[in-house]
Amino acid sequence: MKQIALLLMFLEVLSKILGFTREITLSYFYGASGISDAYLISLTIPTVIFAFVGTGIATSYIPIYSSIVKESGIKPADRFSNNLVNFLLLICTLIVFIGLIFTGPIVKLFASGFEGDTLKLAVSFTRISIFGIYFMGIAYIFKSYLQIQKNFTIPALIGFPFNIIIIASIILSSRFNIIILSIGIIVAIASQLIFLLPFAYKKGYRYGFILDKRDKHLMRMIYLSLPVILGTSVNQINTLVDRTLASRIAVGGISALNYANRLNGFVQGIFVLSIATVMYPMISKMAAESNMTGLKKTLSEAVTSINLLVIPATVGAMIFAEPVVKLLFGRGAFDANAISMTSYALFFYSIGMVGFGLREVVSRAFYSLQDTKTPMINAAIAVVLNIILNIILSRFLGIGGLALATSISAMFCTVLLFIGLRKKIGRFGMKGITISFAKILCASLIMGVFTRIVYGILITRMNFNLSLILTIGAGAIVYFAIICFMKIEDVDAVVSGLKRKFNICN
Repeated sequence: MKQIALLLMFLEVLSKILGFTREITLSYFYGASGISDAYLISLTIPTVIFAFVGTGIATSYIPIYSSIVKESGIKPADRFSNNLVNFLLLICTLIVFIGLIFTGPIVKLFASGFEGDTLKLAVSFTRISIFGIYFMGIAYIFKSYLQIQKNFTIPALIGFPFNIIIIASIILSSRFNIIILSIGIIVAIASQLIFLLPFAYKKGYRYGFILDKRDKHLMRMIYLSLPVILGTSVNQINTLVDRTLASRIAVGGISALNYANRLNGFVQGIFVLSIATVMYPMISKMAAESNMTGLKKTLSEAVTSINLLVIPATVGAMIFAEPVVKLLFGRGAFDANAISMTSYALFFYSIGMVGFGLREVVSRAFYSLQDTKTPMINAAIAVVLNIILNIILSRFLGIGGLALATSISAMFCTVLLFIGLRKKIGRFGMKGITISFAKILCASLIMGVFTRIVYGILITRMNFNLSLILTIGAGAIVYFAIICFMKIEDVDAVVSGLKRKFNICN
């Protein structure tokens, strides 16, 4: 698992760098403005609307497909896949139809602070981008299908064509017509599905028109997906509240929150999703075979590996929030006010990085056991807390209050999930995980103090960008040097691999 996860991390780094280039391009041409707010809402709406269904598919499809293959073979499993594809197309058609009729109210629901030209532009963008739901929905299935076939590389690469097309559409829109922004969304989303299809066919998938509403496996998937969909809908309510409050706090507030969240998502995408993506099919198979010992061991390794990578990133992001934002976005239309708002939000998002990461992994442990209700209930509790904190903290901390509320609720949800999983499967190494966490936190804090001192020295001797880059590099070396001398269970193999590859700690 570790080797595949490391490969995925490398691909995610490249993909996220390209994703940042996309955000930098948007910030350069449109800054944190009404246009960027309208564009981001039009990109968010189809994603959020379909997340209800898509997340249910992504979490339920893999364990059900695995169980069908075990019980009946590949052909019935592929028949189930085709049935799911066709039903999903019908659902997407219904969603698009509703979206086109109620575009205005939907935009106001997501950004109640929009008025005048910003509102009109957001409505125009959304009426085009809503059609991306078709491609997004089917892509969810084929990503999961390839992961089941142990092809993790191709699903990890779909961000490349997506980001390249989005970047091109932003540049072209600034030169020709602003509507190209929303057209670019459709083409970019479609490119992901087009990229996946040849590899799915290579692995043996063949499309067939099957529409069997009595399929017991489809019924089982709906049963398992409903709690996930409800849990996701609760999470999207949180997104809705965040965007609405941000649109009221300041012009460009949605954009600032988005840029900060993207930076937070960079860490999650590289470290967390790479590990979770590899882990999920493995533990789903273990659960189907009642191999609880293997499941617990794999889960424990995943949790500690995430802590190893995310905790130092959290400390670094909190210390260097403003310099990082300035380095990545501080040019073109992205002015000092945009830098201030975005770095402020990033600082508070960083507090919850570990919570976001561990929640992703522990939730999948429940899904592999075909328990989708527990994560839904915990998510609902956490989001109620989040909404309450949003309203309270935004009054005192503005944009930062929205980010802090999200972080607190994520950590709270993660604690609930750990407690629930302990009750469900018994002990899974929490003592070792806790000891490892303490050691990693200690190493991260030492690294944080070191980097702050180094940055203070370098900034007086060389330019800002080079100072920050050298400081980050030095911090990474110091952190892993400290980790080498700490006996941390479940990460010895990772550290040994780094020693062999980079000759560290000899």
